[in-house]
Amino acid sequence: MSAGAHDPMEGFDATIHAPNRLRVCALLDTAGEAEFGLVQQQLDLSASVLSKHVTVLMDAGYVAQRKAVRDTRQRVWLSLTPRGRDAYQGHLAALRVIVGPTDPTP
Repeated sequence: MSAGAHDPMEGFDATIHAPNRLRVCALLDTAGEAEFGLVQQQLDLSASVLSKHVTVLMDAGYVAQRKAVRDTRQRVWLSLTPRGRDAYQGHLAALRVIVGPTDPTP
């Protein structure tokens, strides 16, 4: 690869690439912030599976959580951090480079 060439793997992020983590990032990118139970319902995941994926994303600095009491119950709200949003957008760009153009016409 020449010095000025773009490496298509540059933005590829193995942490985000796992299907459930990619889905979490996609949902949070669109929603801005979402309650844990809503994310769980939207992605059809058990609480334990979602919790494990959210922990990985939080450990990477990609997802933040905010705890609040609502209707006398503790609720957890999830959102992408600025770093997480950048990583997610970079990952999407890398995937687009890897799969090539979506327009089938030459």
